[in-house]
Amino acid sequence: MFSKGIKLATLLAAAALSLAAYNHARARKALAPRSTRRTLRVDGVDLSIIEKGSGPPLLLLHGNGSVAEDFAISGVLDLASAKHRVLAFDRPGFGGSTRPARKRWSACEQADLFHEAAASLGVHKYLVLGHSWGAWIALEMARRHAPSVAGLVLVSGYYYPSPRLDLALAAVPAVPLMGSAFRHTLLPVAVRLGWPSAMQKIFLPGPISDVFSVNTKEVASRPSQLRSVCVETALMLGAALFTKPSYRDIDVPTGIVAGAGDRLFNARREAERLLAEIPGSLIEISPHSGHMAHHSDPQTVLRMIDQVTKDSFAPDTKWPTRETKSGATS
Repeated sequence: MFSKGIKLATLLAAAALSLAAYNHARARKALAPRSTRRTLRVDGVDLSIIEKGSGPPLLLLHGNGSVAEDFAISGVLDLASAKHRVLAFDRPGFGGSTRPARKRWSACEQADLFHEAAASLGVHKYLVLGHSWGAWIALEMARRHAPSVAGLVLVSGYYYPSPRLDLALAAVPAVPLMGSAFRHTLLPVAVRLGWPSAMQKIFLPGPISDVFSVNTKEVASRPSQLRSVCVETALMLGAALFTKPSYRDIDVPTGIVAGAGDRLFNARREAERLLAEIPGSLIEISPHSGHMAHHSDPQTVLRMIDQVTKDSFAPDTKWPTRETKSGATS
């Protein structure tokens, strides 16, 4: 009996190691075909950036589980670059950006990181567009670096999280040891198998982007990115349990966009509550959009960018070209 137990344990260990090696190989391959972009080292983080256009600087911050290509696929990056110098970042631990373990990389820590990244690129006054988890970071940038933040565009943000069982379950793989083993073996497989259902949940009632689904699945199911997803879910759960967020101190032009059909949470209610807290803020509710409102209704997002830009910058402001401030173009 003891011998059989050892054999079974050995087989399970071998299977786990084989599955981990398979997931690692897929993870390495996932980043290979990504578009050429620049990498900037800031505060020990290698930040991967898509840069395009010229004009008033606009920083794009994606949500939990996504990557900077999200904005390119939705069309927002190309549309905005007609009037703006657009900088779309892979946030720490997502896509091609690293996530050193010495920090939690909370919204506050990431706000400082992106402010420093902008300064390194010669950008000292900028707009910030944050989607979902990225909206938290955008708000913290306005709070912590108000002189530099000209305005905010917040899309599908979860500004007042409440304690939820799904948040607690999704945060479990962030636990050391057992969580790490799960992230490297079974969780990537589960993510890939559940991907069609996840796409329905985040896109409906808007159309599902097949390009986003295909291009993002392998990157999003890497063990390293799944760690970042789980840690950020844990941070959201912590905020739900221990803080009472207030945004009355935000004092920059702010535009809020939400999908009326968002299935992750009541985005309309969140947006309207935020509207009441930030003086002079604007709101647009996209009637046929879900959580990915920038995909199903990019023109509404662009209108909000235009309005916030108008409220933030003088119309005769002269903007240097990207080459003048940041070297070679992307």
